[in-house]
Amino acid sequence: MANIIKPSILAGFMELLPQEQIQFNKIKDTVRKTYESFGFLPLDTPALEKADVLLAKGGGETEKQVYRFEKGKSDIAMRFDLTVPLARYVAQYYSDLSFPFRRYHIAKVYRGERNQRGRFREFYQADIDIIGDGKLSIINDAEIPAVIYEIFAKLEIGDFTIRINNRKILKGFYGSLGIEDSTYVLRTIDKMEKIGLDNVKLELKDLDLSDESIDSIIKFLQISGSNQEKIQALKDLNIDNEIFQEGLDEIEKVFAYLKLFKVPEKNTEFDLTIARGLDYYTGTVYETRLDAHPEIGSICSGGRYDNLASHYTKQSLPGVGISIGLTRLFFQLQEAGIIKAEKNTLTDLLIIPFPGFESYGIELLAELRAQGVQGFINGEAGKLGKKMKYADDLNIKYTILIGQDEVDQGKYMLRNMETGDQEALTSQEIIACIKNEKMI
Repeated sequence: MANIIKPSILAGFMELLPQEQIQFNKIKDTVRKTYESFGFLPLDTPALEKADVLLAKGGGETEKQVYRFEKGKSDIAMRFDLTVPLARYVAQYYSDLSFPFRRYHIAKVYRGERNQRGRFREFYQADIDIIGDGKLSIINDAEIPAVIYEIFAKLEIGDFTIRINNRKILKGFYGSLGIEDSTYVLRTIDKMEKIGLDNVKLELKDLDLSDESIDSIIKFLQISGSNQEKIQALKDLNIDNEIFQEGLDEIEKVFAYLKLFKVPEKNTEFDLTIARGLDYYTGTVYETRLDAHPEIGSICSGGRYDNLASHYTKQSLPGVGISIGLTRLFFQLQEAGIIKAEKNTLTDLLIIPFPGFESYGIELLAELRAQGVQGFINGEAGKLGKKMKYADDLNIKYTILIGQDEVDQGKYMLRNMETGDQEALTSQEIIACIKNEKMI
């Protein structure tokens, strides 16, 4: 006898039971439909790319996590995000695209990360980006939070806040303090929520900043009030720095446009501590948090960048975009009890024919399906009670039994599995009942 191999999957990969998968798909479909309603076009790129193209930037922690292999003479890498393939795509098809190019991409990406709970090596990302040809209006920076707001309002997963900042404000402010390279300061500030204010002060001191500069930075980050009050407070600083003033003008326009996009102010916050760790963000940046579950961290993030495809073309392609890590988000929402396992189904009804009446069941099923009713037939051998339990286990709302009486009368016993009520109806009455979700 052959050895039986224990069925299992690799660590860091997620599989779901069908009812969970339906729940996941509903979230994914909500995101997709919202993206499309804002005029974003679908895009899909290969999961496998030429390694030299995908890794053009080179170096860094990300490259260490890339799945890479050779097949024949080809050096191949699996995509680790959706941004680099987008950059390659826009450069490759530049002459065929209309700008601003608005695309969405929902697909799996792959990273050989250290295995830990809530982190995955294969996971879905759901991205949107608006790419300009040489320039891109600040209106787009305001529209992105409008998309974020609509998605999470539709998902009904609790109150949330879209935290918005502009890295030009930070860079200009640090420049006014004589800090020419603010990269490490930005990275330190971005860790404020994780390590706390005292540890931020210690790390700033390790960067050889003076006590006076550190005090100025802390006071700056602690500016409070409404979004407009914070903007006014920054104006009152009278900082004579071109980059600072440019960023301040941009953030003021973003919040003004957000009102026109009908995004409630309670769902937005001008947060000077948001910097985003990735160096390519150059202007507006976003992070979205669930108010009641700060431990989950950012559920959607992104921002503005100067040049998407500098490694592939000389064309200047500024853009703004966001990414939602759908797999991680789904896992975290389950962990926090925000979404719970439910009996989900995609089926309206199950037809159960008695022996010898299978052909009548198939004929009725075809008629119902032609009118948009979702269902299938259980023609397996077995007791009726077992088949009814099968329908109940799958959370199928209606069942239809077909025997001699039903064939003779041209009416079928439609049973509501939730209430136990049943009624003999014609096929057209069954269609009307299910389409109207009428309880019988």
